[in-house]
Amino acid sequence: MAPAEQNDQIDAELIARGVAILKSGGLVAFPTDTLYALGADGFSQSAVERVLRAKGRDPDNPVPLLIASAESLVKVAVMVHPFVAALAKSFWPGPMTLVLSARPEVPDAVTAGTGTVGVRVPDHPVPIALIRGLGRPITGTSANRSGTPPTRLASEVAANLADSVDLVIPGRCGEAGEEELPSTVIDCTATPPRITRNGALAAYQVLRVIQQGYRDLESPGGESDSS
Repeated sequence: MAPAEQNDQIDAELIARGVAILKSGGLVAFPTDTLYALGADGFSQSAVERVLRAKGRDPDNPVPLLIASAESLVKVAVMVHPFVAALAKSFWPGPMTLVLSARPEVPDAVTAGTGTVGVRVPDHPVPIALIRGLGRPITGTSANRSGTPPTRLASEVAANLADSVDLVIPGRCGEAGEEELPSTVIDCTATPPRITRNGALAAYQVLRVIQQGYRDLESPGGESDSS
């Protein structure tokens, strides 16, 4: 699928096309604040399976989801760890993926049987518009064939995924001149939370929030609501 004509602004018509494709179970590639992502309806087992086939991705490998705001986290995950809210408040929207216990509504194709789901709020208007238009989370895996380098250009996505994608929305990923880095992944099912993939968000920033959380818990009256 060739990319649509480049446009630095959100193209309402392209977004509408993308939302319609997502609603029909199709695939849309789009820019994010990190890399190009491959989107499908995150609550559709068959649509997520299409993502896996398009990428040639091992079905035993979980697929991350993108949501429009931290408030939407309760739709896909069970927030048990007391530091989840602090991490979300500090780094969302942005290049941080939190691994959490998945709600039963999340398809097996997303969790790969792990019982967990990686979730992120991207700092980019295109995926946010797609998520809000669909009314559900969308997949946020990188838009490339598994085993090949990630992409930041619409032309590279089109060449890499050929006819597997129904629409490639053009746009810029991150800031010009930035190194091509994925999001930083933090496993919040572990105690304490731990970084399982280094990425665009510096580790020291994450550790500072986690360490502050422990200090708060240890201080008098420092109990946190873990719901």
